[in-house]
Amino acid sequence: MKLEKLFEGIYSIDGRLATANMVKGSTVYGEELIELDGREYRLWNPYRSKLSAALMKGLKRMDIRGGSEVLYLGASTGTTSSHVSDIVGEKGNVFCVEISERSMRDLLKVCDIRKNMFPIFEDARNIGAYREDVGTVDVIYQDVAARDQDLILLRNAALLKKGGTAYVAIKSQSIDISKRPSEVFAGFLRNVSVAFEILERIDIGTYDKHHLFVVLKKKID
Repeated sequence: MKLEKLFEGIYSIDGRLATANMVKGSTVYGEELIELDGREYRLWNPYRSKLSAALMKGLKRMDIRGGSEVLYLGASTGTTSSHVSDIVGEKGNVFCVEISERSMRDLLKVCDIRKNMFPIFEDARNIGAYREDVGTVDVIYQDVAARDQDLILLRNAALLKKGGTAYVAIKSQSIDISKRPSEVFAGFLRNVSVAFEILERIDIGTYDKHHLFVVLKKKID
């Protein structure tokens, strides 16, 4: 098998994405484990993870790295956030905000064995409930199904350091099904431009229909 390093903590194994498993022998969503050169890797399914999909579609900027502090909005059952956990490693932290009680039950099991993942059972609009616990982060990752995805990001931007990066999976069908996805995406980006500079736009429709993945940088001024 051919192992290639794409970014810090992110690899390609024969063309399939993977992260080095922080908790050897454990899986989160039934992903395949591969042992290479004495190290275990978890294959990262782009049909199950929008970040993986964006990487497969040519994501150029990756600011999630070893030691990063990440605020993850919409962590669901822990699929993508567990791979983020692998990437940031023992010196980093992933603060996982999730509003669904059902998803949180599964997420708690993941966080229990991954000591750099911290579950927060809360509405991502209510940053006052977790502001003190989270502090200031290097990266925001957002994957929420809500009409006000733009406002949720802007509100949580208060916890993102100046010049920090936001990775957002925009769900057009959750915002307005009466408009074309391109119109919805344009509206989202226009609204968040008051606080963010747009660095990348990636159509991940091949893996997840009606989704645009964007990379944003928090403005310094």
